Amino acid sequence: MTVSAVIAGLGAWLPPGVVTNNDLCSRLDTSEEWIESRTGIVERRAVSGGMATLDLAVEAGGRALKAAGVSGVDAVVVATTSPDRICPAGAPEVASRLGLGPIAAYDLTSACSGFVYGLATCAGLISAGIAKSVLFIGAEAFSTFIDPANRTTAPIFGDGAGAVVLRSGSPEEPGAIGPFDLGSDGAQADLLAIQGGGSRQRSVTGLGHGEVPTEDWYLSMAGRAIYQQAIARMTESSLAVLDRAGWSVTEVDRFVGHQANIRILNSVAQRLGIAPERALINIDRVGNALSASIPLVLAGAAAGGELRPGDRVLITAFGAGLSWGSTVLVWPDISVDSPL
Repeated sequence: MTVSAVIAGLGAWLPPGVVTNNDLCSRLDTSEEWIESRTGIVERRAVSGGMATLDLAVEAGGRALKAAGVSGVDAVVVATTSPDRICPAGAPEVASRLGLGPIAAYDLTSACSGFVYGLATCAGLISAGIAKSVLFIGAEAFSTFIDPANRTTAPIFGDGAGAVVLRSGSPEEPGAIGPFDLGSDGAQADLLAIQGGGSRQRSVTGLGHGEVPTEDWYLSMAGRAIYQQAIARMTESSLAVLDRAGWSVTEVDRFVGHQANIRILNSVAQRLGIAPERALINIDRVGNALSASIPLVLAGAAAGGELRPGDRVLITAFGAGLSWGSTVLVWPDISVDSPL
């Protein structure tokens, strides 16, 4: 009997701090109109006062467990590119804070593709019989890794977390995840990267932090190249996963792309032949929340009635690495609270 990972619960959470375009314009050489026209973003959330990624993960994870009506799972997986610490992984702490006991728990990093890669990883745990249920969380406090004086990157990224409880089930039932299409191109890793803090920098400088250029501690982004790669890769990956699922584009009810940039989302949808009204969008209020992006938009749409039981959903993402991935599912009948 074939076993699939099935979504049993969904939860999301945003930190209370709102950063508007007007707030950014007070310290950057830009305008509210320029930011919105180039990115589609009006506001985003940001941590402060010592709040960090794992705090967001615990909030979202707790909501997902409540939505699923369960108090325990067999494993916790956290996807993040903005960990509280380089070591140890954060998932064991999340499991402990949620009272889940000494279960399997680990992190994974795939930047903005992290939620799709994490879904695939958790589906593997379930299909292999390693776990019957998994709490998977995408959580980011990435605003802490962005140069606040950089007018290119500072307006784009926001903080937040989204989580799903996955259970063992049948591939034919609503909520079953898959198939998947995953890919990468490490030859272009430097197009989107944070150079400081890793073993390469430490080896070169002999741990001499004073020798590291300030900008290396923050994200660097080759914007035009990333824009082109994101459109091409998400389009190709979407078509590949639809083919594997035996779906035509016309059968897709809801298109959920990683919320990186409104122009990227519109271009991918246009290339796929998906009408704008079938795309789920929250980038205007949340910004680019990396691995939390997709569960945040799913939670908001499900809570608001835009995403209904039985809808055929296409999910696709692209991020640093370079990495990309897509999957599909028929939306289940679950109750979800809005993160906004």
